[in-house]
Amino acid sequence: MSITVADLDGIPGRTAASLLLNCCGSSRWVSEMVAARPFGSRDAVLSEADRIWTSLGASDWLEAFAHHPRIGERTAARSHGEQGDEWADEEQSGVADADDDVRNALATANQEYERRFGYIYIVCATGKTPEEMLEIARRRFYNDGVTELRLAAEEQRKITRVRLQKLLEEEK
Repeated sequence: MSITVADLDGIPGRTAASLLLNCCGSSRWVSEMVAARPFGSRDAVLSEADRIWTSLGASDWLEAFAHHPRIGERTAARSHGEQGDEWADEEQSGVADADDDVRNALATANQEYERRFGYIYIVCATGKTPEEMLEIARRRFYNDGVTELRLAAEEQRKITRVRLQKLLEEEK
């Protein structure tokens, strides 16, 4: 499903919030995006989305992370909404085709990551192989907590941007 920027600008706030929640699970990000309308252009939506995301704090980022399934799993602690859940499945579709060793290693990496940092491993899976996601997770184990939270937040920003691009029709 995709909509025009004009549609996003003109629909009731509650409807806009529901659509935007599919892109990012931070309630503060969603409410600030709704309040920032009208955007007028796709570029303005993407720019404002980035600006709002980078203005948020750790609790907002962690809330967004909780809306993602672990890499290789299908269910998140909280749903993004039907469309967001479908996009998560698409983004991670390559993991289903990975061999058992890689899937098991990803499951172990997910557990180790959560134990170390206290939240799920977030990586923008679009365009990445399961092996690449596993290698990225293993490298990130060496980060301190502050550095890792910022890296995870940047990955969430990328995911949000990809999903906004899917939500919004290309401008003609």
